[in-house]
Amino acid sequence: MKTIIGIFTLLLSFGLQAQNQNKKIETVETTTTVKDNKGEHKVVKKQEIKEVQDIELKEVPKGTLNTDIQPTPTQATVTTTVNVDGQERVVDVDHSAYYSYNGERYHVLSDKAGYTVSSPNNVSVLRRTSNNNYIYKNKDKFSVGYFDANGNLVLETYDEKTDKVTIETYTLQK
Repeated sequence: MKTIIGIFTLLLSFGLQAQNQNKKIETVETTTTVKDNKGEHKVVKKQEIKEVQDIELKEVPKGTLNTDIQPTPTQATVTTTVNVDGQERVVDVDHSAYYSYNGERYHVLSDKAGYTVSSPNNVSVLRRTSNNNYIYKNKDKFSVGYFDANGNLVLETYDEKTDKVTIETYTLQK
């Protein structure tokens, strides 16, 4: 009996360790010394770049042991902190720019509560959540969004009729 419980516990622990995301965290730290009329100041800029990509498998034919990974979007979060003489503060990255989707041009502009998204036909809002995603809202649509590693705005919208999530990528115009 102890052997069966031991084997079951071992198999359960292997199942709990399964990874369903690729994660990459990179930290870049820059130290600068500034001299002014008040003396020398040490400025430390620390940038943490976190990239997360869900792992999804392609359709698995019956009787196949191995299958390829399906490409999925990468979510990137950049957090910048600046420390001047022991006083640290977080600096947000501004994503204000022009984006395009389906041949239409969108202007994403920073405002006091997040971003305003303007197009010739519509004005929408992007509001930041506690986990660095955004809520996208206009009169017709309610979505969850984020900025990917290339700076593109990605919106994910749930469709009740099909019970699926659609992904729209607004491409950053450079």
